[in-house]
Amino acid sequence: MIRNKAALISSAVILCICTYLYFPFPNNEMLDARVTFMSFPIRNPDGYMVLGIIGSVLFIIAMTLLVIGLKKYHFRTIAIVVIVYAFLPSVLITLYQETFASGIMAISYDRNGTCNFDYVKEDLLNGQCNLMLHNRSNEAVSFELEFLDSFFMEDEVRMESLMNLGGPYRITIEGNRKKSIQLMELLDVSEVPKHIEGGNSRNIHLKIVDEETARIL
Repeated sequence: MIRNKAALISSAVILCICTYLYFPFPNNEMLDARVTFMSFPIRNPDGYMVLGIIGSVLFIIAMTLLVIGLKKYHFRTIAIVVIVYAFLPSVLITLYQETFASGIMAISYDRNGTCNFDYVKEDLLNGQCNLMLHNRSNEAVSFELEFLDSFFMEDEVRMESLMNLGGPYRITIEGNRKKSIQLMELLDVSEVPKHIEGGNSRNIHLKIVDEETARIL
């Protein structure tokens, strides 16, 4: 089954390098990506990302070496490797958070949070956000929660970050618990020059802060 052992080893080494380049912990490295390939951001609002392009090329080279190193079962093996490559980081992160992590490093977020903004009257909005956070450590964790705007908004128009007008939000999650967080605020946006008049968003991004430590989720 093995045609070239050196090619297989090289492929494995390059895949490890690819995983390291944009490992999604402690921060979400794909936050502002507009064009992606596998786990690599290719372009963001500032233009093309050289490191992301290099990572993409390395990934293709690794797949090519994998094919060269095998005599058969090429498609099946590539499919398995791609699936493992996609899910391995989340598995490693979960293992770390449930064993060695403490403080906000043990907080995980499924990225399924939603925010909804309803127009009340000029310069006044009703804001509501719902999200789920999980403390995977054995100790209670407290932190401040901030909302980050979607980087797909044009002309720097504020949306999710408007919720910060009602903050700061101090959150405490007990050990080994999931917490559903529901925030409702009447937002005075009269001093915000660029803001939405209403709308909703999904897969919202967050920043959690504990003293001098911060993470972007």
